[in-house]
Amino acid sequence: MRYILALDQGTTSSRAILFDEHGKPVDTAQREFRQIFPQPGWVEHDAKEIYQTQRDTAREVLRRTEVPLKDVMGIGITNQRETTIVWDRQTGEPIHHAIVWQDRRTAPQCAELKKMGAEGLVRERTGLVIDPYFSGTKISWLLDNVPGARARAERGELAFGTVDTWLTWHLTGNRTHVTDVSNASRTMLFNIHMNDWDEELLQLLDVPRALLPDVHPSTHAFGMVPAAMFGEPLVIAGIAGDQQAAMFGQVCHRAGMAKNTYGTGCFMLLHTGDKVVESKSGLISTSCAQTRGLEFALEGSVFVGGAVVQWLRDGLGFFSSSGEVEKLANSVLDSGDVYLVPAFTGLGAPYWDPNARGAMIGLTRGTTRAHIARAALESIAFQSAELLEAMQKDAGQSLMELRVDGGAAANDLLMQFQADLLGVAVVRPKVTETTALGAAYLAGLTTALWKSRDELAAHWKVDKRFEPRMERQEAEQRMKRWREAVGRSRNWEPA
Repeated sequence: MRYILALDQGTTSSRAILFDEHGKPVDTAQREFRQIFPQPGWVEHDAKEIYQTQRDTAREVLRRTEVPLKDVMGIGITNQRETTIVWDRQTGEPIHHAIVWQDRRTAPQCAELKKMGAEGLVRERTGLVIDPYFSGTKISWLLDNVPGARARAERGELAFGTVDTWLTWHLTGNRTHVTDVSNASRTMLFNIHMNDWDEELLQLLDVPRALLPDVHPSTHAFGMVPAAMFGEPLVIAGIAGDQQAAMFGQVCHRAGMAKNTYGTGCFMLLHTGDKVVESKSGLISTSCAQTRGLEFALEGSVFVGGAVVQWLRDGLGFFSSSGEVEKLANSVLDSGDVYLVPAFTGLGAPYWDPNARGAMIGLTRGTTRAHIARAALESIAFQSAELLEAMQKDAGQSLMELRVDGGAAANDLLMQFQADLLGVAVVRPKVTETTALGAAYLAGLTTALWKSRDELAAHWKVDKRFEPRMERQEAEQRMKRWREAVGRSRNWEPA
């Protein structure tokens, strides 16, 4: 038996999963790390803690499974995207905490760029909208706010990377400064048509070229991890941002196939083949994990998905374990007309409103914790339903099914409500660790563990299929009420 080690570096935890040659997970290790909130709307991570937890989970899995390292064909990395790290090339020390994708501190700079009329250029070159979500303005903020950083960057003393780049740098012993197309396409600095950094955008955001990593396809020998790290040298053979990796793991390889990942946020991607579909509905165009030429997707992002359940657990103390939310929500027949809009860090697609804030409406004396828990779960489905509506409109095609994964996809109540709202089947695969699986597949293709995408597609098996039960009229009425609630949450924070 041969294996691939997948490193899945997420927003709240680092995981390592060992997959066998049939695409089945053999063992998993996971470690959470700190979420740092210096002020409202700001979200940071300790980059060194990200690396340490990721390295330690890899060591734990390899030690526990006792798989001979000669049978591990390589490493695949998948990562939280847009999270921005700048570090010293000599010491490997970060110059500041990582600025997380959820962070909204650069909203004023984004507003300035829009006022300058830069939106058309950014959209045309990158497929993105101007928003604090993406890495470009985060890099500018670090260079302008860390003393001496800009001058050092211009002298070539600093390196920028998204989390995949940071991990690869350290795992290879500070030798390799690389990323893949899918991560580069999230920076607001990368021309997705040319597959290269865009000089005009670098000037627009005032980011020195010397900071940036080399960009490769997602299937590539990115660098060697020395034997001292895990016991034998291992090649990093696949890299993709988490959502593109999940799409690859769901074997959505053809135009018209779609997946939604229910993690900290929710991310829906619709494959559009080798064509960039420009959205008229507030979605973004993005590069897929690339193995054989240009491939693109439409993407919609929900900033707060499963994180709303964490908030009920940690912020409000509704339960001690996130898994308890389904039982609590199921103890009532419906939400009692309570709507919870979890715009804790603004709203993503299709609104792109960084000044929106969380709102709960419809409360009465009869409202209980169970109603609020149900409204929280339903908010995840409502936000995702808005994304799919926009996608179908942009792509000019109707979906037959939605493939789902991520932690909250295990919640049957949520998945059934999602199918009810969408009016299409929601399909959960047997292996729901599709983000890590996608990274493993990419590394396995590079190392010839698997020969083709068709071979990968044969691994995909259905766990449960949720067919819509709700009358369309009722679903439309619920969506209408949801939009009214969203309207109450918008533009709350002064611009």
